[in-house]
Amino acid sequence: MSVSEFLANHRKVILVRLTEVRGSSPREAGAQMFVASDGLHGTIGGGQLEYMAIDKARAMLRSGREAEVMDVPLGPEIGQCCGGRVVVRLAQMTDADRMDACARDARDVAERPHVYILGAGHVGRALARFCQLLPVRCILIDARQEELSLTDAKVETRLSAMAEADIRDAPAGSAFVVLTHDHALDFLLTSEALDRGDAAYVGLIGSATKRVKFSRYHASHSDTKDISGLTCPIGANASADKRPEIIAAFVAAEVMTCLTKSVDQKTLATTQQKNPAHIV
Repeated sequence: MSVSEFLANHRKVILVRLTEVRGSSPREAGAQMFVASDGLHGTIGGGQLEYMAIDKARAMLRSGREAEVMDVPLGPEIGQCCGGRVVVRLAQMTDADRMDACARDARDVAERPHVYILGAGHVGRALARFCQLLPVRCILIDARQEELSLTDAKVETRLSAMAEADIRDAPAGSAFVVLTHDHALDFLLTSEALDRGDAAYVGLIGSATKRVKFSRYHASHSDTKDISGLTCPIGANASADKRPEIIAAFVAAEVMTCLTKSVDQKTLATTQQKNPAHIV
């Protein structure tokens, strides 16, 4: 459920936001959740802190209080061991707050990184199931309608006879996972993704032997020749289990690690531009 849908279903809502974090905390400053008398959306990190915030928010809804502030040490006093301290602001949402929250949510959705799964076979469909739960826009691409029709994940599916064009048209910072039914097509699409030079992740299903063969192909078909940005085999660092669901789980972790590192680097660059004195 989106923020817009939640707010549409609940007229009276308390916005709970971490406004200050000192030391260790389950969530960062700015994390927020929405609390109604019979529903919740989002999280400020769970645990006793969140239960306390929910209780206070619902007490505010019953009493009509408009705003409260909680200053909470995350220690033995509340049964948490983070060791930090947080300030939480709770406020009744006005119409303007609702419009702002919906606009923010729409921007967040629009700015989600794209994950292109190239191949709708067993692993591709399993990976799509994980991606539907993640804050990404997932596009599952195949030239075979019969394979796409087997997809039960709530992701975008795209019938495409020239997936290399989809790769070229993808936004910067996208992730590409190549696992088609054809090795030659795998090589073509992987080379296309690497040639972009701006992908957050490029993964190719296969083995160490396939990586060597792809390296030769890429060297003869690309001006860049560099495959240092390639992950191949995919999902193989943590387990030798080759069941599609297991491979997909590890690949999802690889992709999200790369995507969130990319976001962290952008955040750091922005912070350094605003605060040059913090540059080490």
